[in-house]
Amino acid sequence: MNDQNELLLLATTEMPFGKHRGCKLIDLPETYVVWFHQNGFPEGKIGKLLGLLYEIKLNGLEYLVKDLNKHP
Repeated sequence: MNDQNELLLLATTEMPFGKHRGCKLIDLPETYVVWFHQNGFPEGKIGKLLGLLYEIKLNGLEYLVKDLNKHP
């Protein structure tokens, strides 16, 4: 999977479980993503995406992913 595909997945994938189930990953609250960083990301694709999301939110780059939803 390349970086552009991963960013697109962050913009379109919904959280599959928990308090924010159904929320697009990019729209998850930063505190929720930080909690996963501190307590461990889940296994598999969702864990990798949450790890990437943590880095994006940490560096204030959410706008890069949110802009993907504006273009076809």
